[in-house]
Amino acid sequence: MADSKLDRGKSYGWTGKILRVNLTDGTVSVTPTDPYKEYLGGMGIANKIMYDEVAPGTDPLSPENKVVFAVGPLTATGVPLAGRTTIASLSTYTKDHQVVDAHTGGMIGAAIKKAGWDAIIIEGASDTPVYLMIDDDDVQIKPADKYWGLGTRATTEALSRKEGTDFCVATIGPAGENLLPYACIINSRNHSAGAGTASVLGSKKLKALVVRGTQPIYVADPQAVADLSDYMLREIVGSNNNHVVPSTQQEWAEYFDKGSRWTAQKGLTWGLAEGGPIETGEPKPGEINTVGYRCMKSFKDEGPEAEKYTIKMDGCHSCPIHCYSDMRVPASAANGGYEITGNTCVPNFPFTNYMIGILGDKTPVKAASEDALVWDQVTGSVMDDLGLWCNYGQIYRDIAHCYASGVFERVLPAEEYAAFDWTKFQNNDPSIMAELLTKIAQNDSELAYVAYGPLVWTDRWDDAVWNDTVASCIINPRGWPVHHAHECFGQVGLLYNMVFNRDDMIHSAVNFQGCGLPFELKQQIAAEVWGDASAIDPDKNYTPMNEYKANFAWWSVVTDVLHDSLTLCNWVWPMTMSPTAARDYRGDLDLEAKFMKAVTGEDVTTEDLYKMGAKITTLQRANTARGMTDASGNMGTNDFRGIHDVVTEWPFTQDPDIPVFTEGTIKMDKDDFQTGLTMMYECFGWDPKLGCPTAECLDYYEMGDVKEDLAARGLLPDA
Repeated sequence: MADSKLDRGKSYGWTGKILRVNLTDGTVSVTPTDPYKEYLGGMGIANKIMYDEVAPGTDPLSPENKVVFAVGPLTATGVPLAGRTTIASLSTYTKDHQVVDAHTGGMIGAAIKKAGWDAIIIEGASDTPVYLMIDDDDVQIKPADKYWGLGTRATTEALSRKEGTDFCVATIGPAGENLLPYACIINSRNHSAGAGTASVLGSKKLKALVVRGTQPIYVADPQAVADLSDYMLREIVGSNNNHVVPSTQQEWAEYFDKGSRWTAQKGLTWGLAEGGPIETGEPKPGEINTVGYRCMKSFKDEGPEAEKYTIKMDGCHSCPIHCYSDMRVPASAANGGYEITGNTCVPNFPFTNYMIGILGDKTPVKAASEDALVWDQVTGSVMDDLGLWCNYGQIYRDIAHCYASGVFERVLPAEEYAAFDWTKFQNNDPSIMAELLTKIAQNDSELAYVAYGPLVWTDRWDDAVWNDTVASCIINPRGWPVHHAHECFGQVGLLYNMVFNRDDMIHSAVNFQGCGLPFELKQQIAAEVWGDASAIDPDKNYTPMNEYKANFAWWSVVTDVLHDSLTLCNWVWPMTMSPTAARDYRGDLDLEAKFMKAVTGEDVTTEDLYKMGAKITTLQRANTARGMTDASGNMGTNDFRGIHDVVTEWPFTQDPDIPVFTEGTIKMDKDDFQTGLTMMYECFGWDPKLGCPTAECLDYYEMGDVKEDLAARGLLPDA
């Protein structure tokens, strides 16, 4: 749509307003979004507010820390998979308590946007428990004494009944109230935002946000948004993680791959669907109305046993894929969990994927069994109700290790250790997980330190060697685990696991890795996107670092940050490939820009958006430099290579009998990794030796205020 046709009295994409709530003095104020629009939205806006308003070295649990909920210009506009929310604050569980982002789906983002807000800034701290009620422009801080101490389920139900069932509740549970570092915010029953954000809200005595939005979201060209959406659903999008071939051989499909999350197949049903089982069948590309049948995540995560427990597949706001598993598992309730369970990722399979292998002969439970399903649903449903966060599965690995290796028996006071019947692990009694997790969430015992993160507990309990084992999955000694790391295209995954201050949550690369297309076809696409087919290697058959892998690593980071700022779901976006044979399985990497123009009316290119993603990444990098401590404990250092982007030992020592860069191993080489860091730094324009922002790159990204600040702190090597 041409600019002349736009109503200049309306704001397209953005609402134009940011809500600020001070819990110390109870004031509510409104500021314009315009000063922040150069950082797009979501992660960008939230990180700029944190940079401007929270000083380096701030205690994350002090009133001076802030929590910023931010949505983006595409949120709630009708764009598919535009239902995410970024929540930025200071980390409670990693080295130096740096700025981190939690990301959540569910319905809270759409509610915030429809209420008329691009972001909500929570600052200060209340003396007594409160919740924040937002009904469009009506914003009230209300008493929450009667809800303090409740789990997230009971809180959600009670506040929905009080304010109305058309409000979305985002709440903390006992873990957040008790300031446990591993605590998460839950909205829409089981959609979590982790990274310790709930313990920050707990320190502010804020139990919940209760939000209803009834205002229109204006888009510049509604017909273009509708047409692009239809085009995307008809030709471009695949299934969860944008897997574009089915997991079983089907008449319509040229290819199939058993690892694909396109699990729909003849005979597979939502066994407990209302009115009787519903067959997923064989939905084909081009059928817009059957896209939601493609992904049966419960079946993918739990195996065939899940079919008879599945009510339906559900999703977040504006999601056509529906990767959220709604299940009814009576045995879960009988063992301390909840009968109705629901989730999309790690809480679906905590025991199966993260504990069984470490427990070994201390459990008789086998993966993909009825018993494993019950353990998973007990554990996952209790975690969510307590508002406990797992640090991408880390708490499950750590609990299993500390029990199986005798750490708990060694370090817990005798009375505390004896309070649990540990034989329940051997006796296939999953109630032990409900008991352990409930005690951990109270944060009043030695056991609770396992949920402070391995940075704390391995030092406290003299078990630092755990961090350098393959089983631990700790990828960075600053306190976070792998999230699709070097098992995903080797150096590419290892590099982007270093960029943030927590697990990276980047799915751009792993979506491509697991999409199901033949490797030779993926090589063709890789050459088109990153410059050469050598940007990718076959699984477990890696080659040394090169510039095209650096391009791939840069692109993976930039697209993830872009999606978290627009906001879009990076568990499906970007559209690198498609299921459509007539397109030669090529996706459309310009779709973000096309939607952006249709929504905002602003001419923007894919290159513009990628630059914006790199700019926002650089902003967080700059904020990290201000608060990062050196080896002497002095705050403020720009040596990212030596201090921040450091990998634990096990990725370089695993598979000792297999040489690096030979078939059969994902082992990495230390010198090659350093080469990769240099190449990735250069892609961002950061200093090639230190990995920090430079004056030159900050000029390129038009970040003059950040440049001035870092220069004054002596953190720009070329100032």
